[in-house]
Parts: sequence; C-alpha cells; structure tokens
Amino acid sequence: MGKYKGYHGKYIRVDLTKEEVKVLDLPDDLIENYLGGNGFGIKILWDEVPPEVDALDPENRLVFATGALNGTLWPCSGHLEVISKSPLTGIYGDANAGGFFAPELRFAGYDMIVFQGKAERPVYLWIKDDEIELRDAKHLWGKDTLTTQRMIREELKDEKIKVASIGPAGENLVKFACIVVTENRTLARAGIGAVMGSKNLKAIAVRGTKQVSLNNPEELKKAATLARKAIRENEFTAGEHKYGTAGLVNIVNEVGRFPTRNLQAGHFEEADKISGEALDEKHFVRHQACYRCPIACDKVMEVREGEYKGTVTSSLEYETLCSLGAKCGNSNLASVIKANVICDSMGMDTISAGGAISWAMECYEKRILTKEDTDGLDLSWGNYHSIITLLEKIAKREGFGGLLAEGCKRAAEKTGKGSEYYAMHIKGMEIPAQDGRSQQSMGLAHATSNRGADHLKGFPTIDETGYAGAAIKRYGEDKMPEIIDGIQTKYKPLVVKDGEEFCAVIDSSGICKFGTLFPPAIYWDLLTPGIKYATGLDVDVPRLKKIGERIYNLQRCYNILLGISKKDDTQPERLLKEPSPSKRAKGHVVYLDKMLPEYYKLREWDEETGYPTRKKLEELGLGFAADKLNL
Repeated sequence: MGKYKGYHGKYIRVDLTKEEVKVLDLPDDLIENYLGGNGFGIKILWDEVPPEVDALDPENRLVFATGALNGTLWPCSGHLEVISKSPLTGIYGDANAGGFFAPELRFAGYDMIVFQGKAERPVYLWIKDDEIELRDAKHLWGKDTLTTQRMIREELKDEKIKVASIGPAGENLVKFACIVVTENRTLARAGIGAVMGSKNLKAIAVRGTKQVSLNNPEELKKAATLARKAIRENEFTAGEHKYGTAGLVNIVNEVGRFPTRNLQAGHFEEADKISGEALDEKHFVRHQACYRCPIACDKVMEVREGEYKGTVTSSLEYETLCSLGAKCGNSNLASVIKANVICDSMGMDTISAGGAISWAMECYEKRILTKEDTDGLDLSWGNYHSIITLLEKIAKREGFGGLLAEGCKRAAEKTGKGSEYYAMHIKGMEIPAQDGRSQQSMGLAHATSNRGADHLKGFPTIDETGYAGAAIKRYGEDKMPEIIDGIQTKYKPLVVKDGEEFCAVIDSSGICKFGTLFPPAIYWDLLTPGIKYATGLDVDVPRLKKIGERIYNLQRCYNILLGISKKDDTQPERLLKEPSPSKRAKGHVVYLDKMLPEYYKLREWDEETGYPTRKKLEELGLGFAADKLNL
C-alpha cells in the first residue's frame, strides 16, 4: 500500500514477449501529478514509447488504467481508460468505457495494467486477486467478443468474471478495432483493439474480492450523496434515463447539428425513424446501468419483426444512430440495431465504421467509386443491406472491406481522384455525430482534441441546446447570452479549454461524462471533495485544475513529437468552406479562424506553431517535455 488511500498502490506489468508478469509499486508522484486513468497513460507513453515506435510494433505500450474513484460509492464511477499510441491516427490514443471492468480490477487489488511486447501465440491474462497468469487463447482466437466472454467464464467456472476482449476486427488489425468490456460496453475509439490484436492478446479476465480503502469514508459518503442528488435533480436526467443518449437525436436534429450523408447537412429528414422515441416505442426491453449509476442510460433493445427479427442489443448510442443511420442516409432502425450488434461482436468502433462507409457512399454518389471498386455493392445512400455486408467485410478485411478497414483518411489517400475531400476526419480520426457548423464550441473541440476528431475530450455542452443554468453557474451571467448561442464564437475557446481540463480529470477519476457534463450536473466544486476524501490527496479546485491542464499539455507535447502542430488543429475543408444548409446553422461554417487564436492565447501556446511555451510547461512541472522538444 502506498501513501494514498483510494489506490492499492500496485500495478501489473506484463511482458508478453517474455511471458513475464510482475506486480510493481505505483509511484506516489505519479498519483500526485497525474491522478489515474489517462493521466497515468500519457506519462507511460511519454516515458516508454518513442516517436519511431509504430502503433502496431511490440514496443508500443497498452495501458489499462483505473481512476481515483473507481470502486468507490461515487456515482457513475465504473469507467476504464485504455491508452496507447493509436494505429488509426499514429498519435496519442485512448478509449473509455463504462460497465464493471474497472471496479473489478480495483477489487482485485490493482490500479493499472501495462502490456508490452508480443506473445508468440494467442493468450489472455487471468487475474484473480493475488493470482495472475497468462493462459493459452488459441481456442478463443477467431471468436466474437460475447462468445469469448462466455467461454472464459465457463472455462474458469465463474459467471461474475469481468472480461475485456477483442473480436475478429482486432485480430485482423482493423485500424478502428475496439475492445469490448463486460456486456457490450466498448473501448471504442482510436483503434486500441488493433494494438491488442497486434500483441496476440485476446482478452483480460478479472475477478476481485478485495475492497478499496478510503481516506475519509464518512465525508466521501456526504460528497457522493450531494453529487448523486445533483444528477437526479437535474432537469435533463429524466429524459436521459428514459431514452439514453438516443434521446438526443430529435433534439440536435432540430438545431441542424445531426451529421447527415457524410456531413453534407446537419438535418436528417427521417430522424424521427431512428430516434430515442422510436427505439422506446418499438424495441425497448429493459433499462440497465453501469456501476453505481443513478441514471441507467443503457437499454436492452430487441427487433421483434421483419428481416432482423430476434436481433438483441444493448448500448445502442446516439453516436451509432447517427454514424450508421443519418450519416449513411439510413432510416431503417432495425438495420442500425443489427449493425450495432455486428460492430460489438466483431469489435469495431461504430463511429469510424460509419465514417468510412459514409465516405464510400459519397464517393459512390460522385462516381469516384463504382461497383467495380465496391465488390459489386450498391452504395447508394440508405442502402442498409450494403451497410450490413460492408461491416462484415471490414471486420474480416475482405475485398473492398479491407480498404475501409484502414479508416477514411488512408482509404481516400489510396483511392485518390479527389476522394480526399470527402474524408471527414481530423488528425486521422473520423468525425463523430456533431456538425460543428451548428455548435461552434464543438467545432473547436473537434479540432483541438489530442486524439483526433472527438466530442468527449472538450465535451462542451452548454451551447448544445442552450443550457443557461449551467452556463451562469460555471462562467457567470455576464457572458450571457453569447456563451449558450451555438452559432456565436464568443467565449467558446474558454469553454473548450475548461472542458478539456475537466474531462482530463474525469477520465483520470474513472467516472462517466454522462453523469457529469451531460447532464451538466457536476463541476469542479462537487468533484474535488470526492477525490480528496477518497484518496487523501491534498487537492482544492485550483490544484485539480492544474492536474487536468498538466495531463492535457503532456498529451499535446507527445503529439508534437509525432509531428502534430497548428496545421493539424483544423476541420475538413467542407466544414470550413461549405455553409450548412440546415436549421440554425444555415449559411454558417466552422469559424476556426476566429476561435483558434484566442484558444492558443488562453492556453499560453505559441500562436504560430500551436506548441506550448516553455514558461507554461515549467509552470506545470513539465520542464522535461520542454527540454525534449527544445522549446
């Protein structure tokens, strides 16, 4: 046990090449400066993965990191971070998932697992409290994620085991392969599943029976009660419980923020057919929740009639309804449910899969691609049979699916003929389900995210549909109404910077953003006591903000080593030059030229290069990064 409670002070280091497993002490200064989760992960990447190491090289690291509040009574504290150099983007990558895996790893007595090397044969890691071993996984190779989980539980004779596994997509090194934890919760983005596949690591199975020690249990209980109350009493929580994230479909569609047909528009004329309301009416089975969650946004859904009758899924998110629905011009809800099942079982990120397919569909529309290129598939907008077929082909890297398995950026580079214009990505990552022309803060957040196009790194929500109460509480009434106006650029750099640092702390605490930023219920003032009383860290709001800023700046410095600079903090040309035809966004583009200079100024980054200044890095205790970058 180390200096701080709330942590076990132990982590597992696995050298797959040597088939060697060690339990090591977790350094106190790592906790003090980086907190947990992606804070731990970026420090390990910085120290151990130099720029010349390819993402699929054995010397890349794969870090499973819990957060400061995992396994406690804090609400929504079931989230796990997995960090690695991304095969999709070639830069910093991480993925986040809820469920029960992270608390179970804590209950087994560990704060983190670090994998390096490559096994000679397929293996999985089995952790049961103090017993840890690498086991043969040849019989699991080729199996889908749910089958893998079932087989491991049967083999080890324990239904309570929590499993993180890859499917065929990860084994086949699909660049946007994901890792599935417990039932249908996905570590989705950045292609982390391909890193796992490249190491011949099929799964991690965990069973723990220990408790997480707490610094001040009574005060933590009081703080957690206040946080839970804030979530339950928030005006948006009831809708989120009823519909989950799918409830956003009709809301954002009405403000022109719902990416449609590869971001040609932000309004889908058939959105009501793939909405949360439609799901609830036609397919709802039951609610389910992650660890310590008072919202229960997750739903089990079943197709009860038609060609996909009998298809059952859970965790069908807003992002998937957009990416495999509106982005592809597809309003057949049953087919989206089927597509979600394929992605979960094969182990693929639905956002990037939909981004790659919608790129192909627009290229087909523009006659850049023909049936000769697409294995005879008709890629007309809305052709859901082709979407389903393509997902299977991508996971297996068959024919045209092998091209799309590289992601839309590489697929476009290989295809040429002007197809690059239609590849909707930032830094190699497919753009998620937000049209930045309707929400300028999100347009900026997509551009500045350290893992590429991403809505969850800055996660600005107060101007999403005008959350006045949260805006006033957080930033003051003097910034109204511009700060909640989606089209206005004023104050948006402030909101994005603050969000990036808050999200870095959330991702290092092991809690869910759906219980913090959406609903906008928990902020620095409520979160800080939770971390303090759980761990004993001497933190107040300024110090916690500094930790978030440190994490975000070190991620940026790592990306600079890999060639990232101001030129990469951008949007696809379409979103910078083609005015949106949709709703409140009509006539507008993403105004990065107005927002980026102010963002860099607030961050104290050089406005010409986008590099942090030495002064800023030294202030954050990152002088070693300034030295390495010759700043």
